[in-house]
Amino acid sequence: MRVDFQSWISAHQVRFEDALSGLLPRAEVVPQRLHEAMRYAVLDGGKRVRPLLAFATGELAGADEARVDVAAAAVELIHAYSLVHDDMPCMDDDVLRRGKPTCHVQYDEATALLVGDSLQALAFQLLAEHRLCEDAVRQLEMIKLLAVASGSRGMAGGQAIDLASVGKALTLPELEFMHIHKTGALIRAAILLGAHCGSRLGSVQMEKLDHFGKLIGLAFQVVDDVLDCEADTATLGKTAGKDADNDKPTYVSLLGIQGAREMAHRLHREAQVALTEFGDEAQRLRELANFIVLRKF
Repeated sequence: MRVDFQSWISAHQVRFEDALSGLLPRAEVVPQRLHEAMRYAVLDGGKRVRPLLAFATGELAGADEARVDVAAAAVELIHAYSLVHDDMPCMDDDVLRRGKPTCHVQYDEATALLVGDSLQALAFQLLAEHRLCEDAVRQLEMIKLLAVASGSRGMAGGQAIDLASVGKALTLPELEFMHIHKTGALIRAAILLGAHCGSRLGSVQMEKLDHFGKLIGLAFQVVDDVLDCEADTATLGKTAGKDADNDKPTYVSLLGIQGAREMAHRLHREAQVALTEFGDEAQRLRELANFIVLRKF
């Protein structure tokens, strides 16, 4: 019997938090302050959207859950490192993340910088030292996949474009290009890495999942832009209205609130269509798409 969606999410979030805690260095291991700060930045916060997407595609591909835990942890560590660095004074200069002081505020800027560096290195260590699939060549491809999604052709490149775009009016294609990299690359990587841990899916099916990830990654950012305008700081767990204050181009500044909402719903519909050939087996992905687009929306 299939458990309901909320129970599925809660069970995976609790279990994954334990797995993530076990994969991070213990706080008492030298250097203690760095390891304590790494755990502070990663644990006890966030919805774990990227890991949940990896778990859903892992189930679709018949993957062993313990293997998906490692792949999902690698993605989440990259995500956490990006948040630590993004919040620093040299970038977005924010003081609140996931409802608590940002890492550089709780510790200091030098420690926060090292936390991000260390989380990124640990992500690739996990992918290299654990057996995630039966084919060694495919596992190397998984490492490459996360590297590309994290670097200048992915998340870091998108952030560079974001920083260079402050005060500028971007076109819709330019804004989409930025967020396909900044936000979407890691979401797509989570989806594909979870699927790579299993063996049921062929190349055409993987392409369908990648297309789904591209659409839902864009929708995720559109919804974020709307919430940044409409939700309060307590609800967001981070400083509300920050993008507008910093004169950053967003889907709301380009399309207006209603236009951004309509775009999110269009992307959501297209993402659901991308899953058609999977039938009922993709139900968790459909539910996660709803969860991403309809959250406080």
